[in-house]
Amino acid sequence: MTHPMFARHQAMLDTAVQAVADRGYWSPFSEMPSPKVYGENAMAEGRAAFDAYCGTDFQLDQPGCTGTAGAERSPYGVPMNIRYPRCSGEALIEASQAARESLQALGPQGRVGALLEALVRLNQRSFEIAHAVMFTTGQGWMMAFQAGAAHAQDRALEAVAYAWREMSAIPAEAHWEKPQGKNPALVMKKRYEIVGRGTALVIGCGTFPTWNTYPGLFAALATGNPVIVKPHRNAILPAAITVRVLREVLAEAGADPNAVLLAVDDSRELTRFLATHKAVKSIDFTGSNTFGNWLIENCRQAQVYAELAGVNNVVIESTDDYKGMLRNLAFTLSLYSGQMCTTTQAILVPANGIDTDQGHKSFDEVAADLGRSIEKLLGDPAVAAAVLGCIQSSDTLGRLDEASRWGEVVLASKPVAHPDFAEACVRTPVLLKCDAADEAAYMEERFGPIAFVVRTTDAAAAVALSERITTEHGALTVGTYSSKPEFVQQVIAATQRAGVALSLNLTGGVYVNQSAAFSDYHGTGANPSANASYSNSAFVANRFRVIQHRFAV
Repeated sequence: MTHPMFARHQAMLDTAVQAVADRGYWSPFSEMPSPKVYGENAMAEGRAAFDAYCGTDFQLDQPGCTGTAGAERSPYGVPMNIRYPRCSGEALIEASQAARESLQALGPQGRVGALLEALVRLNQRSFEIAHAVMFTTGQGWMMAFQAGAAHAQDRALEAVAYAWREMSAIPAEAHWEKPQGKNPALVMKKRYEIVGRGTALVIGCGTFPTWNTYPGLFAALATGNPVIVKPHRNAILPAAITVRVLREVLAEAGADPNAVLLAVDDSRELTRFLATHKAVKSIDFTGSNTFGNWLIENCRQAQVYAELAGVNNVVIESTDDYKGMLRNLAFTLSLYSGQMCTTTQAILVPANGIDTDQGHKSFDEVAADLGRSIEKLLGDPAVAAAVLGCIQSSDTLGRLDEASRWGEVVLASKPVAHPDFAEACVRTPVLLKCDAADEAAYMEERFGPIAFVVRTTDAAAAVALSERITTEHGALTVGTYSSKPEFVQQVIAATQRAGVALSLNLTGGVYVNQSAAFSDYHGTGANPSANASYSNSAFVANRFRVIQHRFAV
């Protein structure tokens, strides 16, 4: 019998499964905060919902509560003071294990149907979630709505579609009949059950608490694994709202709501306790190399899906749209103050310059013109505030303040007054230039609005350097500008060897640091920046096992 939630949303699921095969543009969730789509009062209601959380205890009926925790600091200077239930690690593990049977009993249809219903409800609350993302991460409003709500929902649906495709390829039962010549055939019935591996731990990041969390969260639940969500200590609210919606829907679907739990604590010990517990069989993590590698090395009982640091880079050999290239790069470096895991850090330019439709440009001219393009883009304080958002972490601000020691300053960073939030910490990017030999400067991730124009011997050396950066230090994105087909083929070959996604000659409204669900694979798992991809079959298939039983008939 088809689960009613599955039947309700099957058309959307079928389209999503087809979309991951076609890889064209598709989304069921509008990325534009239009009143025609979300309602005339959606903006005001979303802000009111956020304001109602501030200064209160977030209601979440979880077992083992020992008090409250949470000290989120908004980069916009908005007082939050939201208190979340603090539950012991032991209680979370015990409740998660107890909920596993009910999640299993839903079966693939029931689980997928419940997750689709949850996504529809989350989409209806997109303005509320967008405000939660904006005020915890420092993202600008439009990015918070798009990346934090609609695009995150797309990524979740993409993971569910892959999970459904992998699970539905396995029959529930089979009739097995082996001929025995003149003797009666051997006949058996075989039944196959998809069983989750065990409790999943999803560790959120501070800059993209939904976009980076949803793929692992929804993939784990779809494949039968109860999940404990451990959000970043400064971006708890978006995860808490999500967990509450999921718990409500799972309960309505007939499962134990403790199949999804929120883990909040002011110390870091809870994360380590959960990550190393024998009951935890998978871990999704986005963040620093230090902790990511610790998880990989110390949590041997679990499959770790990790997105770590990298040095994203762009090779410029030539261009037939110089102004378009500069505008595109300026926006790439400025968007969310460079606080995206896909933002370019190293721009590799030949020492003898590049050929363009504006004539030959020297290395120094390219660097200076890029600096001027950034200044032009951010010349209007209102535009600058919307594009840049806020600096989320004091560590990022510290790196920005000391950046001048890593190279010659082409464009200095400066503060920008936010028109709506007087205490917001808004800073423009710093652009530096250096030689390829200055590897200590640019060949490690310097997270935030910090970019280097790197002088290479020639274009071939730039390609070789890009490949070495990616191979040794990792990268989620590489870009190239060239009007020469033979050079483009060299770069394509290099990025295939290095295992990194490549964007070619972007001059319009698509940027190297943007990744579209159902079409772009975010991360490849083939270089040190990530050992998995959002999303592909490998991202979901190892989260479940097929357990069979058979009997003679």
